Amino acid sequence: MRGRPFPLGFSVREAEGLWRVQACAAQAGELVDLLVAAANDAVAVVSLETNSYLDENWHPLRPSLIAADLGVPCTVHPLGSWAAGTNGLAEEFLVLDRDLLPRLLDGTWSPYELALIDLPADRSAEQLDELALVLGTTGFDEPLLSRLTGSRVWFSGHDDCYVFLETSDAALPAAVLARLLTLMAGAALAESEQEPFARVPEPGPGLVEQLIAAAPHWIGALGGAADPTGTEPLIAIDLAALPAPWRLGEPFPGRADFTATLDVRRGTWRLR
Repeated sequence: MRGRPFPLGFSVREAEGLWRVQACAAQAGELVDLLVAAANDAVAVVSLETNSYLDENWHPLRPSLIAADLGVPCTVHPLGSWAAGTNGLAEEFLVLDRDLLPRLLDGTWSPYELALIDLPADRSAEQLDELALVLGTTGFDEPLLSRLTGSRVWFSGHDDCYVFLETSDAALPAAVLARLLTLMAGAALAESEQEPFARVPEPGPGLVEQLIAAAPHWIGALGGAADPTGTEPLIAIDLAALPAPWRLGEPFPGRADFTATLDVRRGTWRLR
């Protein structure tokens, strides 16, 4: 909004052995390896809307046709009229092997709405109908995974930017925060005139765990020059704790509680 640079937003809360994360800015394809690592053997894509795949009448293609165009084998489970369109559900579920999810989200296209959930590989058609019923009757602020058996990860993305995540994997929230810091540092490096590097390393778990222990809600923005002499390529990300999850248009506070700094040449992070 108003052309300001997009901040890093991260919020986590735990209840009943589940962790709920709100985050930005990250595309689904930038987090897919983290989701796959925490997921069961199969994944159901339960909502998919995009302007990247349109028919001759400018209507969005069904998810199964998108998967076919990308060469991703999957099982298609059609939903009846009682479920389609409810709570953002698609007309059909795509059920695929979790290791095929990176191929589906390959970066050549962008979904403006995407929701997926992991499943045991032997889910029956009746169980998928039950899943649709649970998804269609669970409120946004209600825990979802506690109403399901065997699922570990629920992901919902809006505008391929805003992330909502629910998981029973205690390590996944910290991994998401580490990825957000890496993405912001990588974007800054790509836009700078510094020498390009093939890979931006992620901060270790100790750094992000320190942030999560300090506060549940964070906003981050690129800081000033971390190296006043300009002799070392350093990228600084200022981080401020918030009283509630970040909302669109909310500016960075007047102070930073922490600064995470990446030493590009050494590939190391530090937090102060």
